[in-house]
Amino acid sequence: MATAKENAIDLYMKGIRDGHAEEAVNAYTGARYTQHSTGVADGKEGFLAFFGPFIERNPDRDIRVVRALQDGPKVFLQAHQVLNGGAARWVTTDFFDSDDEGLIVEHWDVIGEDTPPNPAGRTLVDGPTDVVDLDKTAANKALVAEFIDACLIGRRVDRMGDFISDEVFHQHSSGMEDGLAAFAAFYGAEDCPLSFQECFLMVGEGNFVATLNRTRLNGQDMCQADIFRIENGKIVEHWDNAEPVPPREEWANSGKF
Repeated sequence: MATAKENAIDLYMKGIRDGHAEEAVNAYTGARYTQHSTGVADGKEGFLAFFGPFIERNPDRDIRVVRALQDGPKVFLQAHQVLNGGAARWVTTDFFDSDDEGLIVEHWDVIGEDTPPNPAGRTLVDGPTDVVDLDKTAANKALVAEFIDACLIGRRVDRMGDFISDEVFHQHSSGMEDGLAAFAAFYGAEDCPLSFQECFLMVGEGNFVATLNRTRLNGQDMCQADIFRIENGKIVEHWDNAEPVPPREEWANSGKF
């Protein structure tokens, strides 16, 4: 029996990249398919109604899964999409729930436009991908959960050094420099445009932890994915991706969360 991670990857790659949407959604999803992606209705029918036209509009689909994590029934994928020879470039961060057979039954995502390298020279997807330290999964999830609660939601910038390495902190967020000091200065500023309200989902495997968060940016409600790499009990690398939460009247399903 395939794992939930394998099914999520196959749904993505065979269904969307390779254009076999109906075959994939029938093979890799369960009795229900609850959808939270903007513009996509629930069920297999909703998937096909969205991705049938998407595949027709975008005949050239260069899609690769960059990072993949599984944590019990939950799966996280980070993917990079280049459509129609570079006419559009997207970073997608997807969270899945699965049933007892590993079939996908629920999906959340954040889709953001790819951006040039940040001031540190890092892109939204480059950097290490190998999952190691499987025995530290629980401890690393606890570290990230406390960091988000204390420092991002609680804005205890003075405690960031308890969680982030002061020796190396590679930052992939657009516009950001490397280092703990740079991030603390950004998030600790009185006019910081970003705030965190809730960590809604967490998927951890080994040295990587991915979270789906309710945030606000310049007064706009956002759905934000954050990926953390942990080494020796400290956060040493960070990626993110954010998407505005659309007005309720534009929802095709029960919403981003």
